[in-house]
Amino acid sequence: MKSEPEDFSIDDLARVEREPWSGVRNYQARNYMRDEMKVGDGVLFYHSSCAVPGVYGLGKVATEAYPDPTQFDRRSDYHDPESKHDEPRWYVVDVAYDGTFTTPVTLDAMKADPKLDGMLALKRGNRLSITPVDRSHYARVAALGNRKR
Repeated sequence: MKSEPEDFSIDDLARVEREPWSGVRNYQARNYMRDEMKVGDGVLFYHSSCAVPGVYGLGKVATEAYPDPTQFDRRSDYHDPESKHDEPRWYVVDVAYDGTFTTPVTLDAMKADPKLDGMLALKRGNRLSITPVDRSHYARVAALGNRKR
């Protein structure tokens, strides 16, 4: 899961401990979250659009997907006037904090690691905020980051 650290960082998640992953407005990313994420799944917390992009920590999916309340809030940047309460378009899961890396796993380091070949998030042109990660790729990134709680 990707976030810009000035909007919401791994440190923010550590502080609040659990947060709805709201504001996703891409259908493919929504489908990954709505249809594939399950309670207990691990999350690689990726900082994007910053000086050193990469994975800065871990989270866990804490809830099943449910309708994103921001789509119905006219004051929200993520309001969708076409979405209806009885047929919501957008969904969220809550993400719980599971640790910060002592060493961020940078985008450059991940691209250079042959054990991460084929990782969807590293494919050229990928701009999704949510992508599935194979168990072996997740384990490799977690090991490289030296998680601390």
